[in-house]
Amino acid sequence: MITTDYTVSGMTCGHCVAAVTTELSALPGVQDVAIQLVAGGDSTVTVTSGAPLPEPAVREAVDEAGYTLQGASA
Repeated sequence: MITTDYTVSGMTCGHCVAAVTTELSALPGVQDVAIQLVAGGDSTVTVTSGAPLPEPAVREAVDEAGYTLQGASA
């Protein structure tokens, strides 16, 4: 298992959390998504996967949900 924390900006509510969770959960290998919402600030999105996720794929999923990926840390 690999756990990676991503910083995402633009989320403000539970609907935002649900949208990001849905998009990231659709990526191959993702087993869990947990989000610490900071309304109006930078939220921490923790993704657990079976293999490393390519950052462009994560960025695209977050963009698809309508938010901005700021960065990642293992």
